[in-house]
Amino acid sequence: MSATATAGIVFVCVFGGALLGLFLRTVLPTHHVSTESKDVVKLGMGLLATMAALVLSLLIASAKGSYDTQSTEVTQMAANVALLDRALAHYGPEAADARDLLRRFVAGTIDQLWGRSVTNSPAPLPGGAGDTLYDTLQALSPQSEGQRAIRAEALQIVISTGRTRSLLAAQAHSSIPMPFLVIQVFWVTVIFTSFGLFAPSNATVVVALFVCALSVSGAIFLILELDQPFRGFIEVSSAPLRSVSANLGR
Repeated sequence: MSATATAGIVFVCVFGGALLGLFLRTVLPTHHVSTESKDVVKLGMGLLATMAALVLSLLIASAKGSYDTQSTEVTQMAANVALLDRALAHYGPEAADARDLLRRFVAGTIDQLWGRSVTNSPAPLPGGAGDTLYDTLQALSPQSEGQRAIRAEALQIVISTGRTRSLLAAQAHSSIPMPFLVIQVFWVTVIFTSFGLFAPSNATVVVALFVCALSVSGAIFLILELDQPFRGFIEVSSAPLRSVSANLGR
Protein backbone atom coordinates (compact mmCIF):
# COMPACT_ATOMS: atom_id res chain seq x y z
CA MET A 1 0.00 0.00 0.00
CA SER A 2 1.33 3.46 -0.89
CA ALA A 3 2.22 6.07 1.70
CA THR A 4 -0.59 8.32 0.42
CA ALA A 5 -3.25 5.62 0.84
CA THR A 6 -1.98 4.71 4.30
CA ALA A 7 -2.00 8.37 5.37
CA GLY A 8 -5.57 8.66 4.08
CA ILE A 9 -6.65 5.68 6.17
CA VAL A 10 -4.93 7.19 9.21
CA PHE A 11 -6.77 10.48 8.68
CA VAL A 12 -10.14 8.71 8.42
CA CYS A 13 -9.46 6.76 11.63
CA VAL A 14 -8.24 9.75 13.63
CA PHE A 15 -10.82 12.29 12.47
CA GLY A 16 -13.51 9.62 12.66
CA GLY A 17 -12.53 9.06 16.30
CA ALA A 18 -12.94 12.79 16.99
CA LEU A 19 -16.39 12.81 15.38
CA LEU A 20 -17.31 9.70 17.33
CA GLY A 21 -16.39 11.52 20.53
CA LEU A 22 -18.58 14.48 19.56
CA PHE A 23 -21.46 12.09 18.92
CA LEU A 24 -20.98 10.21 22.19
CA ARG A 25 -21.10 13.50 24.09
CA THR A 26 -24.71 13.99 22.93
CA VAL A 27 -25.93 10.53 23.92
CA LEU A 28 -24.08 9.80 27.17
CA PRO A 29 -25.80 10.51 30.49
CA THR A 30 -24.73 13.74 32.19
CA HIS A 31 -22.79 12.03 34.98
CA HIS A 32 -20.56 10.36 32.36
CA VAL A 33 -19.22 13.76 31.30
CA SER A 34 -19.02 15.26 34.77
CA THR A 35 -15.92 17.06 36.03
CA GLU A 36 -14.77 13.97 37.93
CA SER A 37 -15.11 11.83 34.83
CA LYS A 38 -13.18 14.39 32.79
CA ASP A 39 -10.31 14.38 35.28
CA VAL A 40 -9.96 10.60 35.15
CA VAL A 41 -10.11 10.51 31.35
CA LYS A 42 -7.57 13.34 31.13
CA LEU A 43 -5.13 11.39 33.30
CA GLY A 44 -5.48 8.30 31.14
CA MET A 45 -5.20 10.28 27.91
CA GLY A 46 -2.11 12.07 29.25
CA LEU A 47 -0.38 8.73 29.73
CA LEU A 48 -1.55 7.53 26.32
CA ALA A 49 -0.41 10.76 24.66
CA THR A 50 3.05 10.39 26.20
CA MET A 51 3.42 6.83 24.90
CA ALA A 52 2.13 7.86 21.47
CA ALA A 53 4.60 10.74 21.30
CA LEU A 54 7.48 8.44 22.23
CA VAL A 55 6.56 5.85 19.60
CA LEU A 56 6.02 8.56 16.97
CA SER A 57 9.42 10.09 17.68
CA LEU A 58 10.98 6.62 17.48
CA LEU A 59 9.37 6.00 14.08
CA ILE A 60 10.49 9.39 12.77
CA ALA A 61 14.06 8.88 13.99
CA SER A 62 14.20 5.39 12.49
CA ALA A 63 12.84 6.51 9.11
CA LYS A 64 15.10 9.59 8.93
CA GLY A 65 18.13 7.54 9.93
CA SER A 66 17.38 4.97 7.23
CA TYR A 67 16.94 7.71 4.62
CA ASP A 68 20.20 9.46 5.54
CA THR A 69 22.13 6.18 5.55
CA GLN A 70 20.95 5.20 2.08
CA SER A 71 21.56 8.69 0.73
CA THR A 72 25.14 8.49 2.00
CA GLU A 73 25.57 5.03 0.47
CA VAL A 74 24.43 6.31 -2.94
CA THR A 75 26.93 9.18 -2.78
CA GLN A 76 29.70 6.80 -1.72
CA MET A 77 28.85 4.45 -4.58
CA ALA A 78 29.04 7.33 -7.06
CA ALA A 79 32.45 8.31 -5.70
CA ASN A 80 33.68 4.71 -5.98
CA VAL A 81 32.45 4.42 -9.56
CA ALA A 82 34.19 7.66 -10.56
CA LEU A 83 37.41 6.50 -8.88
CA LEU A 84 37.21 3.10 -10.58
CA ASP A 85 36.69 4.66 -14.01
CA ARG A 86 39.72 6.93 -13.61
CA ALA A 87 41.82 4.00 -12.38
CA LEU A 88 40.87 1.94 -15.43
CA ALA A 89 41.63 4.92 -17.67
CA HIS A 90 45.16 5.02 -16.22
CA TYR A 91 45.49 1.27 -16.69
CA GLY A 92 45.42 1.67 -20.46
CA PRO A 93 43.38 0.67 -23.53
CA GLU A 94 43.31 -2.94 -22.31
CA ALA A 95 40.68 -1.87 -19.77
CA ALA A 96 38.27 -0.47 -22.38
CA ASP A 97 35.92 -3.45 -22.08
CA ALA A 98 35.89 -3.13 -18.30
CA ARG A 99 35.00 0.57 -18.55
CA ASP A 100 32.10 -0.28 -20.88
CA LEU A 101 30.88 -2.88 -18.41
CA LEU A 102 31.13 -0.28 -15.66
CA ARG A 103 28.84 2.09 -17.57
CA ARG A 104 26.30 -0.69 -18.02
CA PHE A 105 26.65 -1.64 -14.35
CA VAL A 106 25.78 1.92 -13.28
CA ALA A 107 22.84 2.07 -15.71
CA GLY A 108 21.54 -1.21 -14.30
CA THR A 109 21.92 0.07 -10.73
CA ILE A 110 19.89 3.21 -11.45
CA ASP A 111 17.23 1.15 -13.23
CA GLN A 112 17.08 -1.33 -10.33
CA LEU A 113 16.85 1.21 -7.52
CA TRP A 114 14.83 4.03 -9.10
CA GLY A 115 13.06 2.16 -11.89
CA ARG A 116 14.35 4.46 -14.60
CA SER A 117 17.37 4.26 -16.86
CA VAL A 118 19.94 6.93 -17.52
CA THR A 119 19.25 8.92 -20.70
CA ASN A 120 21.38 7.76 -23.64
CA SER A 121 22.90 5.03 -21.48
CA PRO A 122 23.89 1.60 -22.77
CA ALA A 123 21.54 -1.30 -22.13
CA PRO A 124 21.83 -2.43 -18.49
CA LEU A 125 23.47 -5.76 -17.89
CA PRO A 126 21.28 -8.63 -16.71
CA GLY A 127 21.69 -10.10 -13.23
CA GLY A 128 25.26 -10.71 -12.13
CA ALA A 129 26.57 -7.46 -13.67
CA GLY A 130 29.02 -7.05 -10.81
CA ASP A 131 30.30 -10.58 -11.31
CA THR A 132 30.85 -9.93 -15.03
CA LEU A 133 32.81 -6.77 -14.29
CA TYR A 134 34.86 -8.53 -11.61
CA ASP A 135 35.68 -11.43 -13.95
CA THR A 136 36.73 -9.00 -16.67
CA LEU A 137 39.12 -7.25 -14.31
CA GLN A 138 40.48 -10.59 -13.13
CA ALA A 139 41.21 -11.54 -16.74
CA LEU A 140 43.46 -8.50 -17.29
CA SER A 141 47.16 -9.30 -17.62
CA PRO A 142 49.19 -6.50 -15.99
CA GLN A 143 52.46 -5.75 -17.75
CA SER A 144 53.97 -3.54 -15.06
CA GLU A 145 53.87 -2.93 -11.33
CA GLY A 146 51.68 0.11 -11.92
CA GLN A 147 49.07 -1.89 -13.81
CA ARG A 148 49.19 -4.62 -11.20
CA ALA A 149 48.52 -2.11 -8.42
CA ILE A 150 45.67 -0.51 -10.39
CA ARG A 151 44.02 -3.88 -11.03
CA ALA A 152 44.23 -4.85 -7.36
CA GLU A 153 42.70 -1.52 -6.32
CA ALA A 154 40.01 -1.82 -9.00
CA LEU A 155 39.01 -5.27 -7.78
CA GLN A 156 38.60 -3.95 -4.23
CA ILE A 157 36.46 -1.05 -5.47
CA VAL A 158 34.25 -3.43 -7.47
CA ILE A 159 33.73 -5.61 -4.41
CA SER A 160 32.88 -2.58 -2.26
CA THR A 161 30.53 -1.14 -4.88
CA GLY A 162 28.76 -4.46 -5.40
CA ARG A 163 28.29 -4.83 -1.67
CA THR A 164 26.78 -1.35 -1.44
CA ARG A 165 24.45 -2.03 -4.38
CA SER A 166 23.19 -5.24 -2.77
CA LEU A 167 22.71 -3.44 0.53
CA LEU A 168 20.70 -0.65 -1.10
CA ALA A 169 18.51 -3.18 -2.91
CA ALA A 170 17.87 -5.01 0.36
CA GLN A 171 17.02 -1.74 2.17
CA ALA A 172 14.54 -0.65 -0.50
CA HIS A 173 11.69 -2.31 1.43
CA SER A 174 9.97 -0.78 4.44
CA SER A 175 11.73 -1.31 7.75
CA ILE A 176 8.87 -0.08 9.97
CA PRO A 177 7.01 -2.99 11.60
CA MET A 178 3.30 -2.82 10.80
CA PRO A 179 2.26 -3.53 14.44
CA PHE A 180 4.08 -0.34 15.47
CA LEU A 181 2.08 1.68 12.99
CA VAL A 182 -1.26 0.04 13.85
CA ILE A 183 -0.81 0.56 17.58
CA GLN A 184 0.27 4.16 17.01
CA VAL A 185 -2.85 4.89 14.96
CA PHE A 186 -5.05 3.19 17.56
CA TRP A 187 -3.60 5.30 20.36
CA VAL A 188 -4.02 8.55 18.45
CA THR A 189 -7.59 7.60 17.50
CA VAL A 190 -8.46 7.00 21.15
CA ILE A 191 -6.89 10.33 22.11
CA PHE A 192 -8.93 12.18 19.49
CA THR A 193 -12.07 10.40 20.62
CA SER A 194 -11.48 11.78 24.10
CA PHE A 195 -10.97 15.25 22.60
CA GLY A 196 -14.38 15.06 20.92
CA LEU A 197 -16.00 13.57 23.99
CA PHE A 198 -15.40 16.64 26.15
CA ALA A 199 -15.37 19.35 23.47
CA PRO A 200 -18.32 21.62 22.68
CA SER A 201 -20.02 20.86 19.38
CA ASN A 202 -19.29 23.89 17.17
CA ALA A 203 -17.60 24.62 13.87
CA THR A 204 -14.41 25.92 15.46
CA VAL A 205 -13.85 22.67 17.35
CA VAL A 206 -14.57 20.53 14.29
CA VAL A 207 -12.15 22.55 12.15
CA ALA A 208 -9.46 22.38 14.83
CA LEU A 209 -9.87 18.60 15.14
CA PHE A 210 -9.81 18.31 11.34
CA VAL A 211 -6.52 20.21 11.09
CA CYS A 212 -4.99 18.19 13.93
CA ALA A 213 -6.04 14.89 12.34
CA LEU A 214 -4.61 16.09 9.02
CA SER A 215 -1.34 16.92 10.75
CA VAL A 216 -1.11 13.48 12.34
CA SER A 217 -1.79 11.74 9.04
CA GLY A 218 0.81 14.03 7.44
CA ALA A 219 3.38 12.89 9.99
CA ILE A 220 2.64 9.24 9.19
CA PHE A 221 2.93 10.07 5.48
CA LEU A 222 6.39 11.60 6.00
CA ILE A 223 7.52 8.59 8.02
CA LEU A 224 6.45 6.14 5.32
CA GLU A 225 7.97 8.27 2.55
CA LEU A 226 11.34 8.50 4.33
CA ASP A 227 11.25 4.76 5.00
CA GLN A 228 10.90 3.98 1.25
CA PRO A 229 13.55 6.32 -0.18
CA PHE A 230 13.64 4.99 -3.76
CA ARG A 231 10.01 5.67 -4.64
CA GLY A 232 7.38 8.22 -3.81
CA PHE A 233 7.52 11.98 -3.29
CA ILE A 234 10.56 11.99 -1.00
CA GLU A 235 13.30 9.89 -2.51
CA VAL A 236 17.06 9.64 -2.38
CA SER A 237 18.44 11.61 -5.29
CA SER A 238 19.90 9.63 -8.18
CA ALA A 239 21.80 12.74 -9.31
CA PRO A 240 25.23 11.59 -8.01
CA LEU A 241 25.08 8.32 -9.97
CA ARG A 242 23.54 9.93 -13.07
CA SER A 243 26.22 12.63 -13.04
CA VAL A 244 28.99 10.07 -12.75
CA SER A 245 27.39 7.89 -15.45
CA ALA A 246 27.34 10.82 -17.89
CA ASN A 247 31.10 11.22 -17.51
CA LEU A 248 32.19 7.60 -17.57
CA GLY A 249 34.60 6.66 -20.32
CA ARG A 250 35.75 10.22 -20.95
